[in-house]
Amino acid sequence: MPCLNEADTLATCIKKARVGLERAGVRGEVLVADNGSTDGSVEIAEKAGARVAHVKEKGYGMALRGGIKAAEGKWIIMGDADDSYDFSEIGGFVERFREGYDLVMGCRLPGGGGKIMPKAMPVSHRWVGNPMFTMMARHMFSSPIHDVYCGLRGFSKEFYKGLDLRCQGMEFATEMIIKASLNGARITEVPITLHRDGRLAHAPHLKTVRDGWRTLRFFLILSPRWLFLIPGIIAVLLGMAGYAVALPGVKIGQVTFDAHTLLFSSLAILLGFQSVVFAIFAKTFAINEGILPGDPQLKRFYKVVYLERGLLAGAAGLLGGVALLAVVVAQWWRGGFGHLDYPHTMRWVSPGMRRTALGCERILSSFCVSILGMKKPR
Repeated sequence: MPCLNEADTLATCIKKARVGLERAGVRGEVLVADNGSTDGSVEIAEKAGARVAHVKEKGYGMALRGGIKAAEGKWIIMGDADDSYDFSEIGGFVERFREGYDLVMGCRLPGGGGKIMPKAMPVSHRWVGNPMFTMMARHMFSSPIHDVYCGLRGFSKEFYKGLDLRCQGMEFATEMIIKASLNGARITEVPITLHRDGRLAHAPHLKTVRDGWRTLRFFLILSPRWLFLIPGIIAVLLGMAGYAVALPGVKIGQVTFDAHTLLFSSLAILLGFQSVVFAIFAKTFAINEGILPGDPQLKRFYKVVYLERGLLAGAAGLLGGVALLAVVVAQWWRGGFGHLDYPHTMRWVSPGMRRTALGCERILSSFCVSILGMKKPR
């Protein structure tokens, strides 16, 4: 149980946890990971028979890290010490452990069979934040869960060590779900009831806007596909569509697609290509640093696209762009360096500029991704 000034509810939680261990028929301990309490929580925990692990580094994630490290059991169940979870009903978690599951999540939401008591969860969390982030986790990371924010969950200590979690704050809990899903872990849910917490001395530690943003930011950071790749591909496709109508000067009713459309389309293609390159950079770095698991698709990509091919493609694009720009300079020279037919020349300048820029980016990105791919032998 991570703890920061939970004197109002800590003794009750410890008592329920002891009952839960007895009902489940397992030997275990109740461990309180104290994160610097000043309200007597440590004394209350020790008096109630719990073991206290003192965690100096601040943060929800750090408290959990310290508690998990200090735990001596094979299986670990973590949950908040505010009496919102009924630790006396942990038997369902133990049953799932015995069935061989790696991560057992509690589910408070009706979609997973859970129940939320009146005033136990803020309206914005129940109907907006939690469903939204749960849906994102299911679609972005194929997480088979219905309650991404549930703090009551269980796992084996061996499985936890293999996840190599990095977060120190409240993102720790979501990082566990994401990495477990990406690594193909066996995940299941146990329906639970969320009760109104029993705190009297202070408000909940969770801050809706701040922690909601931190969750969204973390989801995007761990998904280069959704952060960079998909938006980049969309931008490139839009740019190509713009070229398709602007180069021949298509008119639709009173709307004419001309030189300005070419400029906007060139911008979309350049930004889109750069976003796709960022996706490759981010994915390569994250895999080599152990932040994300290996990706078979990326391996196949590197078998087809490697440094020398990237350099050749970049050089070809660069030369093609320079050739197009040279045509415009030649036209300018033949006209005595005077006024040019703007709509006509832009049909040469825009593709030339785009091909030149993309050629340079291909060359530079080919070297950069080769550097990122040089991982240290283990």
